[in-house]
Amino acid sequence: MKEFELKYGCNPNQKPAKIFMKDGSELPVTILNGRPGFINFLDALNSWQLVKELKEATGLPSAASFKHVSPAGAAVGLPLSDVDRHIYFVADDAELSPIACAYIRARGADRLCSYGDWAALSDVCDAATAAYLKDEVSDGIIAPGYTEEALAILKTKKKGNYNVVQIDPDYVPVLQETKDVFGVTFEQGHNNFKIDDALLQNIVTENKELPKQAKIDMIVSLITLKYTQSNSVCYVKDGQAIGVGAGQQSRIHCTRLAGSKADNWYLRQHPKVLGLQFIDGIRRPDRDNAIDIYTSDEYDDVLRDGEWQRVFKVRPEILTAEEKKAWIATQSGVTCGSDAFFPFGDNVERARKSGVQYIAEPGGSIRDDHVIDTANKYGIVMAFTGMRLFHH
Repeated sequence: MKEFELKYGCNPNQKPAKIFMKDGSELPVTILNGRPGFINFLDALNSWQLVKELKEATGLPSAASFKHVSPAGAAVGLPLSDVDRHIYFVADDAELSPIACAYIRARGADRLCSYGDWAALSDVCDAATAAYLKDEVSDGIIAPGYTEEALAILKTKKKGNYNVVQIDPDYVPVLQETKDVFGVTFEQGHNNFKIDDALLQNIVTENKELPKQAKIDMIVSLITLKYTQSNSVCYVKDGQAIGVGAGQQSRIHCTRLAGSKADNWYLRQHPKVLGLQFIDGIRRPDRDNAIDIYTSDEYDDVLRDGEWQRVFKVRPEILTAEEKKAWIATQSGVTCGSDAFFPFGDNVERARKSGVQYIAEPGGSIRDDHVIDTANKYGIVMAFTGMRLFHH
């Protein structure tokens, strides 16, 4: 297939629309089901690059959950804990493959933002992954292949219209890429910068103890940022992005946004949240919304009379601000990555409030000394990568 006609572009009024190869060669993708749109393909191609690079850098199956050309979450395929299974709605007896674990963890980073996502897998999609995805609200998936059973499951989604795309895992893009904006053509070299352990050698803080898991988490954060709309900051724990702050004009707002998402992820593990008794048959999105409201300052919207009965069997106790603050203070072992340098120490101050103990950022600010001093104050390990990762 040399071109594929799209229903429309970013918006319904933007017609005609299609994808094709400028040199007239075959597209590197095959549509196995559905009819993906313009934004679907932007998500698909960006997310595929992320998971492909993450697998190459870590050696672990990798997955991403994309919305509007930025990852809502990304993760490597480490096993799920009992708590993970609970908060991600996985049956205790469900048999999960590493690639299924990767996608479940990627989607679990921010389940509200992942509603209607585009899924990406570094490995062949198997039945375990497809079975989990079948019950989630999602627009489509890209992977290097699908088992027959997995494809049969996915074809039942969205009344048979779920978008399933297969990509050639050996496809390599041309070195120079172009983009048209307002009739003007931009050209630049494709971002082939490799992110691996070698990028983490320049530890600039007094604490230089960087354990293996923290290195993996730094790599996860940096590769995630490479495909996140800038400015961006990413918090990671145990190979899973737990908070992505994308597209903010101010670095501190990126750090706050990502930190608040990381806090929300951790609050899902609070005993009061784990103990919520939902009514039988409630849909996953309704549970996600209820949890999000319950842990927010607007908790009364789901706890007042006439409302809680729609969601819960028993009216939950309020999760107080004091309880939330105390719980978040127990978070630790988190890594924070930034796609450009931290201009002030306030970013470090905010990050450590969400349990950040490791930071990877380019360095190069005229206030690097202040940023380093702030990290030293809390015993944080910080590596300067020397490489900016803007993505637009």
